[in-house]
Amino acid sequence: MDLSGVSLIGDQAGSTGQDVFRGINPQTGASLEPAFYPATATELEQATALAQEASPVFAALDGVTRAKLLRRIADGLTEEGAAIVERAHLESGLPLPRLQGELGRTTGQLKLFADVLEEGSWVDARIDEALPERKPLPRSDIRSMLRPLGPVAVFGASNFPLAFSVAGGDTASALAAGNPVIVKAHPAHPGTSEIVGQVIQKAIQESGLPAGIFSLLFDSGIEVGVALVKHPQIKAVAFTGSALGGQALMRLAAARPEPIPCYAEMGSTNPLFILPGALRERGASLAQGLQGSFTLGSGQFCTKPGVVFVPDSGSESFVESLSGGVASLGGHQMLTNGIAAKYGNAIEQRVSEGKAQLLACAQSLPDNGGAVGAPAIFSVSLEQFMQHPELSEEVFGPTTLLVHYGAEKDLLAAATSLHGHLTATIHGTDEDLAQAQELVAVLETKVGRILFNGYPTGVEVCHAMVHGGPFPATSDGRSTSVGTQAMLRFTRPVCYQDFPNEALPGELRRENVSGIMRLVNGNLTRVAQS
Repeated sequence: MDLSGVSLIGDQAGSTGQDVFRGINPQTGASLEPAFYPATATELEQATALAQEASPVFAALDGVTRAKLLRRIADGLTEEGAAIVERAHLESGLPLPRLQGELGRTTGQLKLFADVLEEGSWVDARIDEALPERKPLPRSDIRSMLRPLGPVAVFGASNFPLAFSVAGGDTASALAAGNPVIVKAHPAHPGTSEIVGQVIQKAIQESGLPAGIFSLLFDSGIEVGVALVKHPQIKAVAFTGSALGGQALMRLAAARPEPIPCYAEMGSTNPLFILPGALRERGASLAQGLQGSFTLGSGQFCTKPGVVFVPDSGSESFVESLSGGVASLGGHQMLTNGIAAKYGNAIEQRVSEGKAQLLACAQSLPDNGGAVGAPAIFSVSLEQFMQHPELSEEVFGPTTLLVHYGAEKDLLAAATSLHGHLTATIHGTDEDLAQAQELVAVLETKVGRILFNGYPTGVEVCHAMVHGGPFPATSDGRSTSVGTQAMLRFTRPVCYQDFPNEALPGELRRENVSGIMRLVNGNLTRVAQS
């Protein structure tokens, strides 16, 4: 597919103009062709009008039809996979194998949502049959199910140009739930975004569905995104990125005349707790595993373990092994020059402030004009950590902070002091875990996912996954942006009272033709009503 550099407005191409921007190769600093043109105010109005027009039609489609669209998109991404991966590599600097895996994740989650639609029970159909003879008052026939919200604005993420971008989890889950989507492409990978957008556009055309189900808008700054969130036709927002950006969108969504939900995933330091038994049994392997986790993807994963609690007693060998490993590393490729500069400034600030001790830092950094960060590891006592809560804030890049604790009761106090995160990890023996139930109970209130003897980097796309957490990790700790429950963000329950059978949505009719699981008079069943 050829790149045009213009927005995709339904089935139409956007316009060119005087303002342009280009993708940048972070490995060399060179600009990439072609030039891209920010969407105009007129194009945004066209995209939202098309989305609003398509909304009731798309919402009325049965799950099987929507599933076919998702599978067609997945197949199109596979067909264009070589071009997508090649362009994503140029725009992000991410290794080709990583991007090939991310493409597979993107197509896989589209197919997973299609599976859910084909089975159909996700709509949470509930039926309470009429009780005309009930005394003192009869009960009406009352039925409810989840229905789509309407057009959704999705913001592409910098660190996942495929899986959290134009056809990523937010788009897939919003489409699966029956909502048109308008994507604001991330300016760091516009070419990748356009190729993927063209695949979605083509899939909609070949499916014979309304063009307004999908649009893609370009912008080098924030103007288009702000206007999109404020537009009255937009009914929900999905964002993955920085706390600054996410909280700004939260405020915009809440300040509208009609406030709308904003599902922002805003990063996390993902505390990792090493308990004494685990340190004694496998300190060397823990050092190796931790190094691999916090430097994976150059530390540019929102699930990177950025704070690690380590016992004071017996940690010398662990710290020495970890420090030596980090010192031997070279520079790590970062996503953009801006991200690399911000990371470098954060490391310099942490060193200059002296609140934590720099244990090790990679020394061999290439000087080729590219975006590179030096892996680094810091250390601090638990007392100092508690006195300086800013040390718990995320540093986006290949670094982590060791927090040395003495008594395990002190560890419990530290966990209680934490704000919301995406994940928490406990490394321990079975005996450690049995004695750490208070810690687990605290962490249940602080994170969306608790791991035992693992590492949080790597998020499985499955039915049970929760990728979310209390604020400020996300804007709504009741939701997840990964896994099939992500669809629920873009729905609301609608109740139908005393409707004729033929006027009800198919999922609520007596016949239950699709055979979905329904809650009928308080009992889960697939059996049709008599």
